[in-house]
Amino acid sequence: MADLVVDARGLSCPMPIVKAKKGIESLQPGQVMELIATDKGSVNDVQAWAKQAGHEVLSVEERNGEYHFRIKKG
Repeated sequence: MADLVVDARGLSCPMPIVKAKKGIESLQPGQVMELIATDKGSVNDVQAWAKQAGHEVLSVEERNGEYHFRIKKG
């Protein structure tokens, strides 16, 4: 279960990252955020951002054209 769910459906780059950044700032280290995006480019962008920011991508799933990321705050 995620501590926070961020809905970035229908947004194109860089908005899913902007929303993810804002969302993860509200969490404590170790908490998990789920980001839902529809922009195919976000698959690479989110993983690159998380790595650079020191967060851990726990999973990336594609379901019916939606990308579900589970990111653990570092």
